[in-house]
Amino acid sequence: MKPRMNAFAVAPDALNLMLDFSKKVEALGLEPSLCELVKIRSSQINGCAFCIHLHTRDARAHGETEERIYLLDGWRESPLYTERERAALGWTEALTLIATTHAPDEDYAALKPHFTEEEIVKLSLMIGVINTANRLVLGFRAVHPVNPRSEAA
Repeated sequence: MKPRMNAFAVAPDALNLMLDFSKKVEALGLEPSLCELVKIRSSQINGCAFCIHLHTRDARAHGETEERIYLLDGWRESPLYTERERAALGWTEALTLIATTHAPDEDYAALKPHFTEEEIVKLSLMIGVINTANRLVLGFRAVHPVNPRSEAA
């Protein structure tokens, strides 16, 4: 894959606004491990290798286990995720696939026992931020860092 452009070089002020907003959303108080699971799951759905690479690394730094990272795509079938995480992941999928799902009432209702209304807003902002990042990265074809040992032959 060949990058289309380096958006940071072309419009650093615009991209820094996005990064600043992302940092502010992250600082709103949701647990970092949950935020990273949300970012990874949305990036999986969107097929964003750059963001999957970045956020699996960040998840590990926040103490996330390899097993939970590997099984995230199958979270519905795995007992490794809490009910709070399950509700967040369901909402992540609903908002990431909004054109198809239209944010179903049952996914919203699943949040209510585990999140305050304020937390639901914060979670929804987090989902919006990662979806925006995915679209920028995919649109400009940014390539994640590659370790020479892992390059395809």
